[in-house]
Amino acid sequence: MDSKLTLGAETFVRAVTEFIFVEDAPQKSDVIFIPGASHPEHALRAAELYHQGMADYVLPSGRYSTLLGHFKGVPEAFRQDYPDDYETEWAYLRTVLMKAGVPDSAILREDQATYTWENAQFSRRVCDSLGIQVQQAILCCRAFHARRALMYYHAAFPDTNILVCPASVPGESRNDWFTNAKGRRRVMGEVNRLGGQVGEVFEMMLGK
Repeated sequence: MDSKLTLGAETFVRAVTEFIFVEDAPQKSDVIFIPGASHPEHALRAAELYHQGMADYVLPSGRYSTLLGHFKGVPEAFRQDYPDDYETEWAYLRTVLMKAGVPDSAILREDQATYTWENAQFSRRVCDSLGIQVQQAILCCRAFHARRALMYYHAAFPDTNILVCPASVPGESRNDWFTNAKGRRRVMGEVNRLGGQVGEVFEMMLGK
């Protein structure tokens, strides 16, 4: 923890960090899940784990953000590596995986989800339709997205052991998110979603 933090701030940061950030050691699994996004880091992490023999299948998921109604595009920092225009997050993430050496035959398809709960639900439909029994899975997401993504994928795969193996991005990791404005904005945005979006999904699951 940063020695410059006051005791009160350190207590706050520690509580938020332990709740938001989840990370497990990778183990051999049936599939690697990737929630939709426009950044490539978590797909690259999935490719790394695939090449380590951690799973035979990788399932990126995503159409585009329900708020935008279209794929918002590749961030400028990554346009040189991924210059094409993509209609869906899945198409983009598939490209990231293939450029990282994952064969197309190992990449499953889910290109209808518009937010994380749908990523999880629709990924379940894909696995069921292909007859893939998912006893253990790896979830590759951005580090600050870990808790919410894990909650949703656990809800969609209640009998599956899900290991979170996130991509760690400088300034957005459990060790440094609180040291910069962007990291604080991302993490506290997740705290807000866990009280808002997750609450709505929970009520829906209960039939309320």
